Amino acid sequence: MPSLFDPIQLGAIHAPNRILMAPLTRGRSTRGHVPTEIMQTYYAQRAGAGLIISEATGISQQGLGWPYAPGLWTDEQTEAWKPVTDAVHKAGGRIVAQLWHMGRIVHPDFLGGAQPVSSSATTAPDSAHTYDGKKPYAEARALTLEEIPALLDDYVKATRNAIAAGFDGVQIHAANGYLIDQFLRDSDNFRDDIYGGSPANRIRLLSEVAAAVAGEIGADRTSVRLSPNGNTQGTIDSDPESVFVPAAQALSDLGIAFLELREPGPQGTFGRTDQPKVSPAIRKVFKGPLVLNSDYGFTDGQATLDEGVADAIAFGRPFIANPDLPVRFSKKLPLAEAPMATWYSQGPEGYIDYPAA
Repeated sequence: MPSLFDPIQLGAIHAPNRILMAPLTRGRSTRGHVPTEIMQTYYAQRAGAGLIISEATGISQQGLGWPYAPGLWTDEQTEAWKPVTDAVHKAGGRIVAQLWHMGRIVHPDFLGGAQPVSSSATTAPDSAHTYDGKKPYAEARALTLEEIPALLDDYVKATRNAIAAGFDGVQIHAANGYLIDQFLRDSDNFRDDIYGGSPANRIRLLSEVAAAVAGEIGADRTSVRLSPNGNTQGTIDSDPESVFVPAAQALSDLGIAFLELREPGPQGTFGRTDQPKVSPAIRKVFKGPLVLNSDYGFTDGQATLDEGVADAIAFGRPFIANPDLPVRFSKKLPLAEAPMATWYSQGPEGYIDYPAA
């Protein structure tokens, strides 16, 4: 079985190791969702990852509701990403852009007071992060059939901008209770049209987005993130295998570069569930590289590869305070911890000031 330090081909991307950097929202862009100069340093510091999956990046104003998160729908945003990807490439790394539409998780404050959209008229639990502090989520309205083509166009435009910005590929964020996940799982999708009801209908939007993105950039530079088990931001499914196995089959048939699964367990640090992992069933139908994520360390990450359960592991939080994580793993060095107070704060503290070992 391969080790975490062995190379892997992820579609068109050759990764020198199987220690991927998972997407991490860090909130260092401007209020106009434009990447800033310190993001060049941050990502370049972590170029030793086999592949960097960028922080979630909005495809449109309608889809972005996180303070100081970046976007990829304007020329200014696209131009500001160029020195970031260039810095990663000069440091010897590879980076893909994670494309994000948050759906009902977008607070109206980000939309000029307009109502957020989702698969159905539902309201997320808890509160939204806004520029004026936390506020209760608002009820979303259901996207109409007539609006779906424009949504697909937004994904295609963001993909085109990602190519122009120098990314090596894109990842479609279809996990964690955001828009596509709101279509996939039966806790939120109450539609009675071709996008609701049966699992085949609920995976339709994911399939259409993936096909549209692959048509723009190539399936071999397209990847997808799913979170098949457990509750994430109020989104859950009563029978995950019935939805996510055919979803994985459809993505396999499309020939995407790799599939990443965020699968918490009963002892999860951020999110925990007694719902069993769906990755064993997905492994049987998805023929491309399978990447697993959620609370992995070096030992259990390597064990997962040894068992043949996955082909690579995506590490998130460990990369925050350990920019040279693959080196620390290889030399069996202790890992630094990142205080949560600076995860989303503005400025360099807790962002680019973690030293290499």
